[in-house]
This record gives sequence, structure tokens and C-alpha cells, in this order.
Amino acid sequence: MADSMINAGKAAIFDLDGTLLDSMGVWDQVDLDFLGRRGIDVPDDYMVTVASMQFRQIAEYTIARFDLPDTPEQLMEEWDDMARVAYATVVEAKPHAVEYLHRLRATGAKLAVATSLPPSLREPAMSHVGIEHCFDAVVSVDDAGDVGKESPDVYLLAARRLGIMPHNCTVFEDLLIGIRSAKSVGMRAWAMHDDSSDGDWSAICDLADGVLFDFAQAPETL
Repeated sequence: MADSMINAGKAAIFDLDGTLLDSMGVWDQVDLDFLGRRGIDVPDDYMVTVASMQFRQIAEYTIARFDLPDTPEQLMEEWDDMARVAYATVVEAKPHAVEYLHRLRATGAKLAVATSLPPSLREPAMSHVGIEHCFDAVVSVDDAGDVGKESPDVYLLAARRLGIMPHNCTVFEDLLIGIRSAKSVGMRAWAMHDDSSDGDWSAICDLADGVLFDFAQAPETL
């Protein structure tokens, strides 16, 4: 990667789960354990359905779908407790993600996170993999009016906080719905492969500006 080819007037906006972090397996296990405690098998479509939702939306959907007596707050607290240990100790970065972030940052490029993860999970995970100081802005769907990634709000918020126009931003995402939203407001979008998105991979490849299996393949220019 040639440093001179990266424009400091541009920005990269990164998803965490499934993009920078090899973490989607954590949620699969949380889903299995959580529903298993209640004698419920995880339906085939459940994980795909909730993948793009924010935390409270997932809780409300889960309660409605399985007719659970819990409140959203009780579900979120239980999930938090189950996931916090894994995010702080088990989750690792995707291949060459840390190196790519440091290289971009060294050129003066602006970097942001746009995630659905709450602070209680994203902060220990980012610290664990050593990327907590890499970003100029960290925003979540909660900061963007609780609007999930089916809308571009969280990406636009990240761009505003970086002071970069949307058309000068490149989004790195693993979710089709996120890639579609970013592209809808003129951002470039590169897709990171994650097993959780295998069902959408063909559509992702058709829509994204590029695809990655490893950040060693990340674009030289933003």
C-alpha cells in the first residue's frame, strides 16, 4: 500500500461485528445458550433477521416472536452479561485489520466506527484487540436516533463527526443491508466476508465496490 495514494481528505467508516471483529460466532452462541435455557431451538431465519437490528429492537423482536415474559431491559441485561466476557477475552480482529487501521491512521486519513454494539460490548472488544485509539469518531445506531442500518443515518452521523462529505467516505461492512444504505447516500462500500452473511454473499458481491476476505486485500485508495 503506497502512503501517498491515501487522501487525507477522505475517510473510512468501519462496522465492528463481522467486519473488524471476528465476533459473529459470539452472538450465535449467545442465541443458542439464551434460547436453550428456555427450551427453544434457534429457528433457521432468526440470526439473519436480527443481524441488522439494534440491541433494543432485537430484544423486542425476540420477546414478540417467542412470547417471552421478559422485558426488553431484562433480555438486554442477560445478553450483555453473556457477551461481555467473550468480547473482552475471546473475540479477535479479522486478519490484518489492526495493521490496516494503523497504516491508514499514519497517513492522516480520518477513521470512524459505525456499529450496532452498545458501549458495554464495543469498548472491551476494541481494547482487547488493541484498536481503541485508532478512531476519530465512534458512533452507534443508538446515537443516530435508534435507527438501524436499514437506513444510512449511522453512516451519515459518522461522516458529520469526521467533517467529511459522504461521497468522500468508504464504508467497510459485512451486512448487505448496511452496504445498501451506505451506497444510497453516495458512499463507497467494501464488503468483508463473514460466515453470517453467506446467504447474501452473491447480492453483496453484485452491490459492493469491492470484497475482502482479509484486510491485506483492502483498497490502497479510499
